[in-house]
Amino acid sequence: MKVGGQAIIEGVLMMGKKIVIAVRNEKGEIVKEELGKIKNKKVLKIPFVRGLFSLFYSMYFGLKGLDRSAEIATGEEMKKSETFFSIFIAIVVGIGLFVMLPVFLTGLLGVKDDEFLFSLVDGFIRLGLFLLYVWIISFMKDVKRVFQYHGSEHKTIHAYENGDELTVENVKKYSTIHPRCGTNFVMIFLIVAIILFSIFGIYRPLSWVERIVIRIVLIPVVASVSYELLKLFDKFPFLRFLSFPGLLLQKLTTAEPDEKQIEVAIESLKFALEGEEPDEDVEYVG
Repeated sequence: MKVGGQAIIEGVLMMGKKIVIAVRNEKGEIVKEELGKIKNKKVLKIPFVRGLFSLFYSMYFGLKGLDRSAEIATGEEMKKSETFFSIFIAIVVGIGLFVMLPVFLTGLLGVKDDEFLFSLVDGFIRLGLFLLYVWIISFMKDVKRVFQYHGSEHKTIHAYENGDELTVENVKKYSTIHPRCGTNFVMIFLIVAIILFSIFGIYRPLSWVERIVIRIVLIPVVASVSYELLKLFDKFPFLRFLSFPGLLLQKLTTAEPDEKQIEVAIESLKFALEGEEPDEDVEYVG
């Protein structure tokens, strides 16, 4: 079966037969917990629909895993109000920084009537802002550790997919880059957005308000198309050159983990693979 995962605070979330986390606490112990299982698996077989559900599950369990991992790692309980406020701020900042600001800056550059050109410039500005954002946060100590756990997750999944026994020595030899990574999805998303957004200006130029609304409303459409392309690139290796920008970006979002971090990723994946046999058609983004 295909497995996936995410880096969390001092640990790794893995999606397999069940969705679990493994986190190293302040005492240095590895704490493992089950977060849940995927329901409505039939929906995950429907093209262009499965992407939205897969992303929903990834976000839902990802946020749940982040909260719980922070509690385990620090020994302090997270308040629901703090979690809600953090999500709200993230959404507002995301829309402002990656939707409204690129539209505003593109307008300042004098691009107005040619909608394809506007979407192209707008898209490259959005991409530039995203890369700048990732580069800046990569210097933060806590983020660096998350990126190391991201690397340990990828290495462990590589070892599993190649049929190796899940030991630290076996896992260490693999790359921190994985073609089914969420970072690849983001890069594909940014490129697909340029194409889809430009279509809406075929008949007439759009106003700033229309451009912003379209970019927000079409997020699910862009996401579902991007997910299908990600699966396509993973299924057919000869197409993976098309995902090269995403693979290159993983040089920023992953880092070489130490042995203790690899141990956590291994324990997480082993725990995720325990249980009843899953539907083989279920596939996760790593």
